[in-house]
Amino acid sequence: MSYQIKRVTIIGSGVMGSGIAAHLANAGIPSYILDIVPKELTEDEKKAGLTLKSPQVRNRLALAGIEHIRKAKPALIYSQKDITYITPGNMEDNLDFIGQSDWVIEVVTERLDIKKKVFEQVDKYRKQGSITSSNTSGIKLKDMAEGRSKDFKEHFMITHFFNPVRYMKLLEFIVGDDTKQEMVSFMQEFAENVLGKGVVFGKDTPNFIANRVGTFSMLDTIKTMLEDGYAIDEVDAIVGKPMGRPGSAAFGTADLVGLDTFVHVTNNVYENTPNDEKRDVFKIPEFINKMTEKGLLGDKTGQGFYKKIKDEKGRKKLVLDYKTMEYKDSQKYKFDSLSMAKNAETPEEKIKVLASSDDRAAKFAWKVTRDTLLYSLNRIPEIADDIVNIDNAMKWGYNWSIGPFETWDAIGVADSVERMKKEGFSVPDSIKNVFEKGYGKFYLDIKGDKYFFDFKTGTYKPIVRRNNVISLESLKKKGMILKENGSARLIDIGDGVICVEFNSKMNAIDEDLIAMINNGLDMLEAKPDVAGMVLANEGETFSAGANIFLVLMAAQNKEWKALEASIKGLQNANMRMKYATKPIVAAPFNMALGGGCEVSMHAHKIRAYAELYMGLVEVGVGVIPAGGGTKELYLRSLGDGVVKPDPIKAAIHTFETIGMAKVSMSAKEAVELYGFLKPTDRITLNKENLIYDAKQTVLAMVKEGFKPSRPRTDIVVAGREAIATLRLGARNLKLGGYISEYDEFVADKLINVIGGGDVTPGTIVDEQRLLDLEKEAFLSLCGEQKTQDRIQYMLMNNKPLRN
Repeated sequence: MSYQIKRVTIIGSGVMGSGIAAHLANAGIPSYILDIVPKELTEDEKKAGLTLKSPQVRNRLALAGIEHIRKAKPALIYSQKDITYITPGNMEDNLDFIGQSDWVIEVVTERLDIKKKVFEQVDKYRKQGSITSSNTSGIKLKDMAEGRSKDFKEHFMITHFFNPVRYMKLLEFIVGDDTKQEMVSFMQEFAENVLGKGVVFGKDTPNFIANRVGTFSMLDTIKTMLEDGYAIDEVDAIVGKPMGRPGSAAFGTADLVGLDTFVHVTNNVYENTPNDEKRDVFKIPEFINKMTEKGLLGDKTGQGFYKKIKDEKGRKKLVLDYKTMEYKDSQKYKFDSLSMAKNAETPEEKIKVLASSDDRAAKFAWKVTRDTLLYSLNRIPEIADDIVNIDNAMKWGYNWSIGPFETWDAIGVADSVERMKKEGFSVPDSIKNVFEKGYGKFYLDIKGDKYFFDFKTGTYKPIVRRNNVISLESLKKKGMILKENGSARLIDIGDGVICVEFNSKMNAIDEDLIAMINNGLDMLEAKPDVAGMVLANEGETFSAGANIFLVLMAAQNKEWKALEASIKGLQNANMRMKYATKPIVAAPFNMALGGGCEVSMHAHKIRAYAELYMGLVEVGVGVIPAGGGTKELYLRSLGDGVVKPDPIKAAIHTFETIGMAKVSMSAKEAVELYGFLKPTDRITLNKENLIYDAKQTVLAMVKEGFKPSRPRTDIVVAGREAIATLRLGARNLKLGGYISEYDEFVADKLINVIGGGDVTPGTIVDEQRLLDLEKEAFLSLCGEQKTQDRIQYMLMNNKPLRN
């Protein structure tokens, strides 16, 4: 049979239930959220004259879940407008919602008896062929499905989301013997392409993959800390970014998750894995039991392994001393190995540095790495059939930069195994096959195609890439680079489409990158077989903006002609893109700030990743957008010409957006609130699909008969009227203490550009006029010492200086 998901019912409106509903709304999928009916009125409900029959009371828990979505920070939903996709209900009045749904997700408390009662009701009301899943974090699928109908069992699986659902990529699938493979294949495609998730397949074992390995890693970290006498904050200094893990490291992450949740997940392993060779590691240490007794559960209670307070000097971070159970000032730890790891460029290089060093930090890093590698190897095939599912689970569910087996390759399998044996550790016999039947590595890369060692067959198997994924890394290894320099590459991505790949540090916009954009534009114009161009990369961020270090050097050395030529070069490249004769699509993701935002806005269309933090933030370093960003945002604020333009309103919106350095918190916000994206631009939820989707957008534009527009010569500016109004607003902000005197000075320069200069209201200008005003303002600000101080402060501290 064919499957579709047009409507979903979620049973359980707590943190996970509401998070799933929010993310379905992000994907444009309507959902019902159901919970139990309250038995008593609250005091507020009594005062409001409500009764137990009132819908507001009967749907109280579901409504509370929706309110949680509305107020959550960081936001669970891309746009507040999308909350209307979610309909509240309850498990007595609205069971018919189940029959209207294509997918029913159970997200109730982790008790088998309660879940079985829920599934009994679902089985009664669901339609034949509809999908049912549980979000359980550890209860066996076969136990939950016991007593259910044949059709239910055939369409039942575990879909274990990670919290917060919007931000965590991992989705663990657990299927039963009765589960239809056709349905599983559909769900995988839906999860990856519609919800933007990364799917791994686990076994029906306690805590599945990520939480089994992740909780072991955490408990082993605690065990090693206690045995070797390390402090909590000392451990976090080691096992965070230096090891390619999140900055919150071990204990900071535990505070985010909540100690009660961590203990529950850990106890589930301890109680249900009697044959686990490391079962004793999962026994909760006594000091953590004391923490839970005292309510030191982490961020949710305001104190856990860490506690934040305010004193006369401002905010202060305290750390728990597990020996005294008292809080003390946290420290900064310095070790040579950590400094070397910090300077290493890749996660593989970082962990290799730590594993090969011998100071106190390196010794700790080696021990916990060694233990996690051995534990992960011993879990195949218990929790997963292969190393790829385990590595992906840890990357997508715990935000590790590289998984356990990728880590093993990075430090060297042969050398590390020999070291383990010398230290008296038993290495599983299965590792011998990697040497005897393989090449001494878990992964191979052959001409851009990646293979993994499969323990079941003793051979290397290809890691199959989905058809709607383009890997620039793979294409480069296949010889598809057309041109390259120090900051960018031009790559043939097939079907006549070329891609400018950003490759500078933080993918900053510099002269080499601009030159490569121009090379791409030259190719578009000169070669009939080139259909269009994509701007993209596979880094951690699309672009953090212009290379402000080079700007600072030029300003300090008073190289004004060179700086002017650089600004003019960016403006010209952006204008060439905007009016190119063939379609150009930008594919921004994560951060697209300053120059990265400007470049994107000059493409014909944008295909954005849903997690898009986009903005024109130049005022933070004392300058204004000068690559055409100020001009472009003003044009978008004026509208498309269908409605008579209002230059005053457009000027105010442009000033507020740039002057306050506003940044979108999603691609939808970039459309709805700021105008960085147009309503005709498109959004992709799975970052792996982004470059493919951008390429398809180019091809669709070609098929539709793309025609370039012509440079604007009809721009209405507000002139002196807007300038006076906006200057008054800036003055009031200064008098109110919201901005500094120099902020007001920078704002004055920005206002002059937005208003079109010293002209009468309603004056008609062309784009070049606004570009020239941008350039003039930028250069004059670069000559100010306070701007140079701000740039230097930003480079040293990674945050703006207010002076």
